[in-house]
Amino acid sequence: MGDTPSLEEGIDNLLRASPASLRTELEHIAFHPSQLSWARDLAAGDLEARKEFAAGLAACNEALVAPYWNGARSHVEGVRATFARTLLDGGIERLLEGMCVPLVRWRSPVLEVQYHRHVDVHLGGRGLVIAPTVFLWRDPALLWDSQDDTSAPTLAIPTIGDAAAGTALWGAAQAAEQSLGALLGRTRAAALQVATEGCSTSELARRLNVSLAAASEHATVLRNAHLITTSRRGRSVVHTVTPLGAELLGNHG
Repeated sequence: MGDTPSLEEGIDNLLRASPASLRTELEHIAFHPSQLSWARDLAAGDLEARKEFAAGLAACNEALVAPYWNGARSHVEGVRATFARTLLDGGIERLLEGMCVPLVRWRSPVLEVQYHRHVDVHLGGRGLVIAPTVFLWRDPALLWDSQDDTSAPTLAIPTIGDAAAGTALWGAAQAAEQSLGALLGRTRAAALQVATEGCSTSELARRLNVSLAAASEHATVLRNAHLITTSRRGRSVVHTVTPLGAELLGNHG
């Protein structure tokens, strides 16, 4: 599905992916005997099988990811900020040495990662993307496109190490979202959260899955309440959260 900013774009990539790419990603997965025929159709590039898979991904996202997305995003942004401070204070070696110990170990010039099978990946100047994530349990994962030897591999680093931490994160995220939603309304609370990243009205509409007019109305209400500010950038406008808005989010986070 690629490195995309939204599920919709990822699904579009899935529907357009080459059969070779699908076969590469599916060949190590053990399917239930009742699913083998469907899996062969999917790996062969059958459009109906792809559409069925895409519908399943969308339904899974709606049930398991979307309700916790804002809390998960805030958690990962905090981890990224810690990584950035470590990089600035001690350089890349300090970051690699202290990242996900003991599963990731830096032995210059080799980065060793605990993995379920032995793989040597030579970067050859491509670089390495380090991506903290809430979607892994304990073990890191190395992701790379075997069909593209020019793209940088991604090292996904788990940020939740035990069940108690996971329960606390998801429980706090859900409680905070419900609390802020009760105060502002669910959609408007989500709009305020999106504005923490800076967004245009069209992006706000896309992220909230509402019309452009509805997104503009939500932005106006939040702006009149001094929770966001709006500035013009070229032909579009950019909404950003104000200190008051950030404090409100923090008090409910």
